Amino acid sequence: MDLKHQSRSRTIFKKGLLFVFFWGILLLIILFFLLLIYSLVSYSNYETVVNVLRDPEFHFALKFTLGTSLLATALATIVALPCGYLLSRYRFPGRAFFDTLFDIPIILPPLVSGIALLIFFGPFLGEQLARLGIKAVFSPLGVVIAQWFIAAPFAVKTFKHTFSSLDRRMEKVARTLGFTPTMVFYRVTMPLARNGIIGGIIMAWARALGEFGATAMLAGITRMKTETLSVAVFLNMSIGDMKFAIATALVMLLIALTLLVILKVFLSDEVRV
Repeated sequence: MDLKHQSRSRTIFKKGLLFVFFWGILLLIILFFLLLIYSLVSYSNYETVVNVLRDPEFHFALKFTLGTSLLATALATIVALPCGYLLSRYRFPGRAFFDTLFDIPIILPPLVSGIALLIFFGPFLGEQLARLGIKAVFSPLGVVIAQWFIAAPFAVKTFKHTFSSLDRRMEKVARTLGFTPTMVFYRVTMPLARNGIIGGIIMAWARALGEFGATAMLAGITRMKTETLSVAVFLNMSIGDMKFAIATALVMLLIALTLLVILKVFLSDEVRV
């Protein structure tokens, strides 16, 4: 009995140490992020932040960023939904290769993605698009395209995982009840995938909101024209206006945190990212 008791005690002790280690890592990471945010806050002050909030340049950057990122997210959702569904449900030649293509914007540095977009919409197709009245290079449209290109793969991957994880028995039952494939998709599959879809949209929007590298390469860095919040931070840092840049970065951080926390709180029972 003593040996069994000692063995059980050792097992509990080892498990206890493991979870103490896990909790320690979690608390250290949380502390690091809190200190990171605090360091940014401490480097600015209330008066500077208020002045930034009143600045016309900040107003433009904020409205422009929200408008372009929301449009890019909507376009990413439109593209990602069918792509994620087909990649999760069907086996076809080249499927692994096509799936890998969606990883490219994720693994490549945004600057490299921006160069590829610049060549594509510039020397490669620029003249043809210009005849149609489409100008992507150094224009607000380029901002939307760059944000979409970077954000869409996150939505595709999330949607694909969501559709793959669904219990398909309910879809089969619906088919036996006379539902067409289209009816099954809209009335069964989409409601079941709602949580993951919302999560994918949030991920795509958050990525588009903070995009800088690809945007800078394709749309350029032009004040009050293609100036997103990220570009505003870079522009003011480059001319030595540290107060404006840090205050803008702080406001951007607070906006992102506030919106994401609100979404996670109100959709806590709906979203599992």
